[in-house]
Amino acid sequence: MPSCCTPGHGDAHATTVTLALSPAPRQRVADPQRAAWPLIDLPGGRFLMGTDDPDAFPADGEGPVREAEVGPFRIAPTTVTNAQFAAFVKATGHVTEAEHFGFSFVFGGFLPDEVAAVSPPVAAVPWWRAVADASWRHPEGTGSSIATRQSHPVVHVSWNDAQAYCAWSGTRLPTEAEWEYAARGGLEQRRYPWGDDLAPGGRHMCNIWRGDFPTLNTAEDGWEGTAPARSFRPNGFGLYNVVGNVWEWCADWFAPDTSRVMRGGSYLCHDSYCNRYRVAARSSNTPDSSTGNIGFRVAADGTRPGR
Repeated sequence: MPSCCTPGHGDAHATTVTLALSPAPRQRVADPQRAAWPLIDLPGGRFLMGTDDPDAFPADGEGPVREAEVGPFRIAPTTVTNAQFAAFVKATGHVTEAEHFGFSFVFGGFLPDEVAAVSPPVAAVPWWRAVADASWRHPEGTGSSIATRQSHPVVHVSWNDAQAYCAWSGTRLPTEAEWEYAARGGLEQRRYPWGDDLAPGGRHMCNIWRGDFPTLNTAEDGWEGTAPARSFRPNGFGLYNVVGNVWEWCADWFAPDTSRVMRGGSYLCHDSYCNRYRVAARSSNTPDSSTGNIGFRVAADGTRPGR
């Protein structure tokens, strides 16, 4: 069953058009470098991970609440942006898996009629379309551009692409426990990084679907698709957009040898169908899959010398 959140490459075989799939590329990795922005030092420690929230999805493995422990680590305040990913591609010549496969998945509501007409829908979740030539450079396929989205999260990147970026930048993906510890921002067992109220005082705190999914998005929070990586108020640890905006790859396996963990939800999440913009929510996809709402942030071990 494809995910309502993010379809995977296996779902392409259920579409009405045969898409040519090429093998994943052999990575070209430059000498490891420092990440292009400072990482936040976190002390780690014990915290309560997971949730028994009645709105949780038990099949996703959100519960039960359990004590977890993480050591000191560093994590980026934002997801990797288009500008940062472009610097990596320029330095290494990296070609993403979406570019090799020749397509990626895009929310159908973003597509011009002529593109939608030739982009097969995913059978169980027809708002997702397999779009030829969709990639990080062209998020909605041929004719689209990131020219005005340099500060937005890079999307259409697979887990394998994220790993290649980490190798170049001298970083790594956060573990799932690290991600949740950081996303909670020091608050214990709250539904969101800022508390239990989705919109405290009527203030929008994240980029999610507003309106009737999947037909009407009022964009009351300011964005229909991705928002800039530093949008909204950061959490107590200084991390931006840890829920909503884009799903974030984590290091862990979700199901052994088949899918990797993703956390945080995206701009397509809505409480009528997929309220996975809660801090304990989780999902998954295969390591070679990419969509228009998956990105990543980087982490690293320990703390910087002298800190």
